Amino acid sequence: MEAKNLAIISYLTLLGWILALVLNNPKQELASFHIRQYLGIILLGLASGLVMIIPLVGWIVGFVGYILALVFWVMGLISAIKGEMKPVPIIGVKAQEWFKSL
Repeated sequence: MEAKNLAIISYLTLLGWILALVLNNPKQELASFHIRQYLGIILLGLASGLVMIIPLVGWIVGFVGYILALVFWVMGLISAIKGEMKPVPIIGVKAQEWFKSL
């Protein structure tokens, strides 16, 4: 499958991410880049949910995290549609570093 299509599919729900991960064989750099980006965005959303256990302050921080995850998701999806390898702010470079085996 074409790398650009896999990159776009990786942003379409968790199932799309898993599908892109499985179909990215042999590894294509553009697809792998966006698979790693979306994994970072997923983990940001999960961390935001965990922080929301803390009353009041956690709710505010968690809500901001959810908003950031949504904005990063849109930015990543647009980058995938354009066929660019542009990391999302804050977590993009770290996601590439942490998940370089994907």
